[in-house]
Amino acid sequence: MGSEQQYIELYQEARQMIISHAPEHMNAIRDKAFEHFKAQGFPTRRVERYKYTDLQQLFEPNYGLNLNRLNIPVDPYEAFRCDVPNLSTSLYFMVNDAFYTQETPKGHLPEGVFVGSMKEHPELVASHYGRLAKTDEDAVTALNTMLAQDGLLVYVPCHTKVERAIQVINILRSDVDLMVNRRVMIILEDGAELKMLFCDHAADDRNFLSTQIIEAFVGNNASLDLYCLEETHHKNVRISNVYIEQQANSRVNHNVITLHNGVTRNRLDLTFAGEGAECGCYGCVIADKKQHVDNNTLIRHEVPHCTSTELYKYVLNEDAVGAFAGRVYVAHGAQKTSSQMTNQNLTASKTARMYTQPMLEIYADDVKCAHGSTVGQLNDAALFYMQQRGISKKEARLLLQNAFINEVVDQMQLEPLRDRLHYLVEKRFRGELSKCVGCKLCK
Repeated sequence: MGSEQQYIELYQEARQMIISHAPEHMNAIRDKAFEHFKAQGFPTRRVERYKYTDLQQLFEPNYGLNLNRLNIPVDPYEAFRCDVPNLSTSLYFMVNDAFYTQETPKGHLPEGVFVGSMKEHPELVASHYGRLAKTDEDAVTALNTMLAQDGLLVYVPCHTKVERAIQVINILRSDVDLMVNRRVMIILEDGAELKMLFCDHAADDRNFLSTQIIEAFVGNNASLDLYCLEETHHKNVRISNVYIEQQANSRVNHNVITLHNGVTRNRLDLTFAGEGAECGCYGCVIADKKQHVDNNTLIRHEVPHCTSTELYKYVLNEDAVGAFAGRVYVAHGAQKTSSQMTNQNLTASKTARMYTQPMLEIYADDVKCAHGSTVGQLNDAALFYMQQRGISKKEARLLLQNAFINEVVDQMQLEPLRDRLHYLVEKRFRGELSKCVGCKLCK
């Protein structure tokens, strides 16, 4: 046994405590998740989907867990001051892995829309919880399911359009090194529309390890825009698995942006379950020092007439390591599938490393599918051209990197968020965004 043994012993010793602070609909599959975790153990790099990130090493340190649900004092506005200007959102907070109930939500929600703790609406949660995030297929999902005690539920009923974007600030807060297991469930019924923005921040200079599982159910003709922005620090390990299921004629726009981190491993599993659905999946990574960012995607075309687009771009400086592995699966009978996967990477230093592995697995004959990847350095001719016109070499490098990454930022549907990200990306390249902007850690 490797680093998983401490979690097996932890669960066996603390099972009653974990259960006593969690709702029945989360406890119902907890023991099964434990058995699956015990049988699998953490994957090694020999497992195809984990070949670029060593999970055994990441989970080896001894982290504290708040299994007794002690109240951790935090003023979310003191810990977080990086609100997106001019973006009118319904603002919510999660402190570590719990929905923050002490703050009155800002922004009115349409009738029937719910944003709150997963302990509410037990029948709704029970009918969806764990349906997409299968514990027998992934050890991190199993670990999260056996330890998570609360989470965030977002529900939008039939034909309801949430005009104001919902913004959730995930704040990591602790006086000791801490492991956090966060759970999110998004349910959009037929014809519903929602824009969601998750912002990850760390309010303390501690070692954090967070696992996050997001399950998103997108009904017929429904529309989901999902943005995940990470601005933490170099002591943070973030492992996020996003599972999305789309029904007929639905639309999903998923964006993951890593501006500052320690080690990040993002997994996206998206399944087309109804005809005529489409998705756009975009990733933007800026990394330097010894930061590590691994994005792994699987798009499953199970039915005909669906369209998927993927574009992931990395800019790596110093000793940063990046990885992208994307697979598009087209099932038997999934005719008229259209899929385009692109991964473009800029290694701006001689010591940065990038691993890329785009894959197509096709079992239908009437499809349009393409994939491609590039890894390159800054264009010497463009640098020379700009210097000839009075632009310093440093500024020219910044301009070229900025232009390269902005193709992904331009895919953002929320215009104020897009404008803010253009500003943050430029600050990041200039070294002015080395940590979470405006939080206590920066003072």
